[in-house]
Amino acid sequence: METALSLALAAAVLYGTSDFLGGLLSRRFHYGLVGLVGQAAAAVGGLTAALSLRTAPGASAVLWGMAAGLGGALGTLALYRGLAAGRMNVAGPLSAVGAAGLPIPVALLTGQRFTTLAVLGIALAVPGIWLVSRQPGARDSDARGSGARGSGRATEGVGEGLLAGVGFAALFVCLGQAGDGAGLWPVAASQLTGAVVLVTIVLCGTLRGQRSGTRPGQRSGTRPGTWRRPPWTAIWPGVLGFSATLLYFLSTRDGTMAISAVITSLYPAFTIVLAGLVLRERTSLAHGAGLVLCAASVGSFVVA
Repeated sequence: METALSLALAAAVLYGTSDFLGGLLSRRFHYGLVGLVGQAAAAVGGLTAALSLRTAPGASAVLWGMAAGLGGALGTLALYRGLAAGRMNVAGPLSAVGAAGLPIPVALLTGQRFTTLAVLGIALAVPGIWLVSRQPGARDSDARGSGARGSGRATEGVGEGLLAGVGFAALFVCLGQAGDGAGLWPVAASQLTGAVVLVTIVLCGTLRGQRSGTRPGQRSGTRPGTWRRPPWTAIWPGVLGFSATLLYFLSTRDGTMAISAVITSLYPAFTIVLAGLVLRERTSLAHGAGLVLCAASVGSFVVA
């Protein structure tokens, strides 16, 4: 169990770093292009890892992996859209709470049971995730620093956050159901499926832009000509994201899927820590309280 918790926590660190880098790049480039380049790098990494083990892909495991990839791709696009619009303190926590909470009823329906301390860990993690990633004033500082547009309405970013949460929950649940009899092919299938989804979305956007007379990938507020060159630095969020998915998948082999999902969903804490260190975003008492709850949650799982 300790190995599973360590892997899930490492996955949270990598997901948080990946989202931070992806959010920064989405302020300069269209979030679809950022997601596409990153997902292409992740697909290459997933396929390479699966082939290196020389295991035969099972049909069921691959199908679960494809379903996971569909959820992950849609979740990533929704989150990047929310982050690009300067809604980090709305879209981020909603996506994480959804990713942490939705696998729990699925686990209960499939017969998994939790100890009292594990239930306490879940109860501490969900509000902790929300508090640690929702900071007063973060939206305003994001808008000033990036030129993002926004009216400041409380409901902005809610749709993106909810959709991202459902997508990430599907990623966690489907990878947890894939099993361990097919090597890393479920991870490879998820990354390849995500790449196909993103290619389709970007191509549709390009065709729609051509019909409307706008440039492919162009957004209001971007610098002239930024659409012409792909954001190749988005490879790094993709590599980090793939590595996080791999660690999460491995954690489900040694532990409970729902607990691994909850621990991995602590990733906004690391996104916000990086935002504070790099962007000098303001912190708050709520942020500190969220960190305490998250730490207490991890402690509960460790001793469970």
